[in-house]
Amino acid sequence: MDPAGFTLVRVLSGAAVLVPLALLVRPAADTSGRARAPAPASPRTGGLGAWVSAFALVTYAAAFSWAYTTLSAGTGSLIAFAAVQATMIGTAVARGERLGPRGWAGAAIAMTGLVVLLFPGLRAPDPRGAGAMALAGAAWGVYSLRGRSAGPPLRATASSFVRGAAIVVVGTALWAAIAGSGVWRVTPEGVALALVSGAVTSGLGYAVWYRALRDLPAAAAALVQLAVPVIAALAGALLLHEPLTTRLVAASATVLGGLALALAPRRRARNTAAA
Repeated sequence: MDPAGFTLVRVLSGAAVLVPLALLVRPAADTSGRARAPAPASPRTGGLGAWVSAFALVTYAAAFSWAYTTLSAGTGSLIAFAAVQATMIGTAVARGERLGPRGWAGAAIAMTGLVVLLFPGLRAPDPRGAGAMALAGAAWGVYSLRGRSAGPPLRATASSFVRGAAIVVVGTALWAAIAGSGVWRVTPEGVALALVSGAVTSGLGYAVWYRALRDLPAAAAALVQLAVPVIAALAGALLLHEPLTTRLVAASATVLGGLALALAPRRRARNTAAA
């Protein structure tokens, strides 16, 4: 299935699942048992800000799908995660967050472990594919950063997918008018994968991610995403009986150790002054 069609089905199916859920699920109750009042509209949670989030979401989905037509899985993953880290950590530092020496050391260790983990799949990248994947990673970083101050996670994600669906439909129509119908390649397997990707791993998964972002500083939110390839690799070994090699174990331990070093709570300096 071509990247444009895959992105269209992915975003539409995500919107189709999220909108009914967002209408049915009530806002979380506070400790008094009363529903919290919805957050007031702002440039970040509605209006233009909501369209910016939707555009970032669509840019990520489209560029990601297109990049993997020319990149190997390992190379694409490494470029994407590097772009996410650069976008989110760079923004966090610009806004005044500080990782400190231990944070930077942990981030470097985790990235080294990620390179080792993905090394067998690394290939010299196609320049256009590499550029598209870097764009996808940066767009995901922007989408994640905006989620830290959006409204209720489920509703904010549904809003992004609905607006994203409008963007994709218009963009797809323009692309079809320019390129012609001959560019479309639709297969049952491709449609099925796009539906699962949009409805489950993207739609519901992104809503959970938006909820998790509320409790994480931007730099920490960037770093914890480095654990995703480790989790996927270990799950493949445990559930799919893929080989559990020494390299996989060592690389996973390096990534997780680096994250532990970077994200462990800093000890506050003890006040030794006399009371």
